Amino acid sequence: MRHAITRTLGLLVVAASMAVASPAAAAVAPALAAAPALAAAPAQPSDSPSPGLTPGASPSEAAPAPGGASGDVIRARVRTGDGEDVAGVTVTVLQGGDDVVTAETDDAGTAELPLPGPGAYEVQIDVDSLPDDVADLEPRTNPIVTTVDEGSPRTVAFRLEPAGTVAPQAGAAVGADQVVQLFVNGLRFGLIIAMAAIGISLIFGTTGLTNFAHGELVTFGAMAGFFFNVVLGLPFFLAAALALVLSGAFGYLNDRALWGPLRRRGTGLIAMMIVSIGLGFLLRYLFLFYFGGSSQAFAAYQAQAGLEIGPVLLRPIDLVSMALSVVVLVVVGVALVRTQLGKATRAVSDNPALASASGIDVDRVIRTVWVAGAALAGLAGILLGTSSGINYQMGFQILLLAFAAVTLGGLGTAFGALVGSLIVGVFIEVSTIVVPTELKNVGALVILILILLVRPQGILGRAQRVG
Repeated sequence: MRHAITRTLGLLVVAASMAVASPAAAAVAPALAAAPALAAAPAQPSDSPSPGLTPGASPSEAAPAPGGASGDVIRARVRTGDGEDVAGVTVTVLQGGDDVVTAETDDAGTAELPLPGPGAYEVQIDVDSLPDDVADLEPRTNPIVTTVDEGSPRTVAFRLEPAGTVAPQAGAAVGADQVVQLFVNGLRFGLIIAMAAIGISLIFGTTGLTNFAHGELVTFGAMAGFFFNVVLGLPFFLAAALALVLSGAFGYLNDRALWGPLRRRGTGLIAMMIVSIGLGFLLRYLFLFYFGGSSQAFAAYQAQAGLEIGPVLLRPIDLVSMALSVVVLVVVGVALVRTQLGKATRAVSDNPALASASGIDVDRVIRTVWVAGAALAGLAGILLGTSSGINYQMGFQILLLAFAAVTLGGLGTAFGALVGSLIVGVFIEVSTIVVPTELKNVGALVILILILLVRPQGILGRAQRVG
């Protein structure tokens, strides 16, 4: 009884606080309360590459811990190139050269290996334990190096290929196929970053606000899609469409209830930036409270076999994701250049006072930008969730990369954000050839620093006189 009362009071407090910051979130927060009940349902691994893919390996995705454990667990899956699961394969986890745990794959080709704690591990399979019917195959990558964060289980997938067709291991000569695979992975990741970065750039260009809560708009979109798809059981694409509508409404109410009043009061940009940091913390921990700390997956894409297109391995959903991203970004670009609203947006970005004097409704333009930016961020969250899983920190984890892309391409320019995002995405993935996976994001930030030293306005930005 006490727990129920506490839970109910918590819902009321959250609804009240979200009504101040954003009424749309208040409508969704109680519904997300059902999500933790799904945490016990294990998400299946995927064979397709994802951001953070070890060169030559299948992706490492977060999955819920079995039986609601702490989450320090590795789930290994062994499959052939034709998508058949392989049972009876011995899988070993090592750390510092010492064996940590060993298990055999079950009939579904999976083995769950509980860990003593978070950290960097090597996962390898014993090729001598392969069944006779696949004895002539060998793993594409063995061992696979991965890092397990506290409370975030990790899934690795071993893909068995005919002997002689497997790409070189880490530390060996890098094959052209690996470079192509990483380049395509980078393009896909860069297109996702671009969705979030364009929203950041448009909001900054029209309002001057550096919105540190933009990552939570990404998370909101993914969780809204999860709610419609998994909790309500709607088809994925219908759930995604409803999530985009809800994301746009969330952005509208953000500006209507919070940022618009602050602008009318003449609040300084530094103060508004601090408010955005606080709002980001509030939303992030509300997501944690209602969604839980475990990663989840969309119902239709917990497991999907990859398609080989030349040297590249991609799931069908990855191809759809890339195609959809390109179409949406092209539509946004054409709208900014050709439509009256797009021209008004660029005018407000260049000079709000002059735009207002010319008869442009600046507040209407800004509100439209918030709707579009939030919807794009929500789409980024949905597409990212299909490859890397859904968790309460997913938006925060790509926020710095989105800021790097915006700054690299040029603050306030949507086209610069697109260019910067593609550069950041490709560089992050391809850099794993020479740097550990754990350090791949560092390279993108180093490139950002170098560009700012040489061309502070960014690639497509315009130099401006200060003072």
